[in-house]
Amino acid sequence: MRRAYLLTALLTCIALPAIAQETPSDTLLTVGHYLDIERVSDPQISPDGSQVLYTRAYVDKMKDRFESGVWIMNADGTRNRFLVDGSGPRWSPDGARIAYLADDDDENPQLFVRWMDAEGAITQVTRETHAPSNFKWSPDGRHVYFQRIVPGNDSWDIDLPAAPPGAEWTQAPTIVDRIHYRFDRIGFLPDGYNHLFRVPSDGGTARQLTHGDWHVGGGFVAGVGNAGYDISPDGRTLVFDGLMEDADGKYRESHIWAMDLESGDVRQLTQRRGPWTGPVISPDGRSIAFTGFDWTSQTYKTTQLYVIGMDGSDMRLISGDLDRDVGSLHWDEASDGVYFTSGDRGTMNVHHASIDGDHRQVTSGTHMLSLSSVAKGGVAVGIRSAPHDSPDVVRYRLSDGATQTRLTAVNDDVLDNKRLGEVEEIWYESTSGTRVQGWIVKPPDFDPGQDYPLILNIHGGPHGMYNVGFSYTYQNFAANGYVVLYTNPRGSTGYGTEFGNAIDNGYPSVDYDDLMAGVDALVDRGYIDEDQMYVTGCSGGGVLSSWVIGHTTRFAAAGVRCPVINWMSFAGNADITVWGYYRYEGFPWDNPDKYLEHSPLMYVGNVTTPTILMTGVLDLRTPMAQTEEYYQALKQVGVPTKMLRFEGEYHGTGSKPSNFMRTQLYLMKWFQEYAKGRPVTQ
Repeated sequence: MRRAYLLTALLTCIALPAIAQETPSDTLLTVGHYLDIERVSDPQISPDGSQVLYTRAYVDKMKDRFESGVWIMNADGTRNRFLVDGSGPRWSPDGARIAYLADDDDENPQLFVRWMDAEGAITQVTRETHAPSNFKWSPDGRHVYFQRIVPGNDSWDIDLPAAPPGAEWTQAPTIVDRIHYRFDRIGFLPDGYNHLFRVPSDGGTARQLTHGDWHVGGGFVAGVGNAGYDISPDGRTLVFDGLMEDADGKYRESHIWAMDLESGDVRQLTQRRGPWTGPVISPDGRSIAFTGFDWTSQTYKTTQLYVIGMDGSDMRLISGDLDRDVGSLHWDEASDGVYFTSGDRGTMNVHHASIDGDHRQVTSGTHMLSLSSVAKGGVAVGIRSAPHDSPDVVRYRLSDGATQTRLTAVNDDVLDNKRLGEVEEIWYESTSGTRVQGWIVKPPDFDPGQDYPLILNIHGGPHGMYNVGFSYTYQNFAANGYVVLYTNPRGSTGYGTEFGNAIDNGYPSVDYDDLMAGVDALVDRGYIDEDQMYVTGCSGGGVLSSWVIGHTTRFAAAGVRCPVINWMSFAGNADITVWGYYRYEGFPWDNPDKYLEHSPLMYVGNVTTPTILMTGVLDLRTPMAQTEEYYQALKQVGVPTKMLRFEGEYHGTGSKPSNFMRTQLYLMKWFQEYAKGRPVTQ
């Protein structure tokens, strides 16, 4: 299914000077090369391990969006070729067919099945009025399961007099009675509930499996995202996650359920309160692996790996003392344990946990490595990225995992002749003796005897993890002569529960200490021009970049992007309301001082740093009103500022290729304007 957005132009309420132009170069990574970058995702290896499907996307320069198609290749990477328009392909259990999502003639997403013989016949198997998604084959290949919205039937009618013939009355109001009634990148949520269906794989009428005024899925917000579900090997039982009740006001709560597909009877398997999600049934049909943790109001807890019997008995932790988040679960063939991925200190690798609780790391390396699918014999495929390697499809054996064979090279034509900046890992000490990890990206032809401008880039979340994957953003900054510092301050994932939860009821706080300690450590190396230091970040990075300039004047300019400025107003205006009310102890009306203590708005009186603000006009996660509030406050105290309202963007400012390039160029132009008379190093 093509994920596309209409081309729009960047509009602002004020006229901006011409965009700073980079020096054209064939050997440096300028923003223009971004138009030639391709993306690969979701590789799927055939059951016999002979072929690999994957989704490949390119920039449609005329429509300002990424277009995707399904590609296929041999398992050694040969005969790599386009197969069909669409995305998310999945092999049938016997490998004879694939199912995938694509647009029908009316541009509505539907499920299609293609035979993988020489004829290559294609059948449209769904004709749903609401888009199907999140599909799986049944074990016998006779059905395809999927998820879609079921419209609600609630009505709140009034006896409005009929309009006179030909009258043009105003459209009726949208009636809202839910806490979470909208979501970023979706807009207003449809009136209804997400449920599971199945349809014959040769086409026919879809049968609804789950029913009721509740959502399948244990996601961040009820009714948003993919449900976790699986079908038993004998095809008799469906397991899924979610709450079979109104979960609108719940915070990180879901259970694992089992449905008898013949009778429709549903049993609750998990009993302890927690965010239990992602059930995967073992090949022998006896056990279910899933993730979660016992419920806590703390803002962060590492996700753990559990198993439970199909009858709900003997629930137990099998990831042991691994204090890292787990995901991408795949049982081994003998049903003796589960392979999974886990992020650790900026990297991602594959691990294995036995049902007895023994844990080992399968792969190693300074990279981000995913586990997308596994064939018979334990041959796996995933996506790998490293500091100088853009994401590509790789194959590896789970028996040892020592070597990953690269199967695609979609961006070699763009990057092979580019001089990229060196990426150096750095560890430094912050307050309370905390050790913090970060990375430095240096300009090509870096000379430690010169002085360079610095960009401190701060990640969002706040519970996220900067990593060693390839970054076009940082390499583009480096190509323009900047040293880039990005770190994982306290609150980040990949370092355990205690580290990630250090900002519980205190965000921002010690994370600011960690960021400034990182800047100090870099300045101590002697090649940073302290008159040309800049700070930027989006989302949680917008929170912290605005917090930084309210607490220090050491930066020459700032780029505050998609920020939260006022935690009191954010909680009621963002799309994740319940999350907002769990930031601090008590509601804002009960504990206003705490919400205000951590709001960057309250420190505007300290700000002297010239600040450019960037936010998408459609942003529902950190709504534009937050940026407008900060913009007007900065204006009142006389701080040089401009506000850029990015058209066609939800959260973030770079989903459209043109807006990604604008973000880079406007940031560098702003930084160059406030370089205190010193030209940026080229």
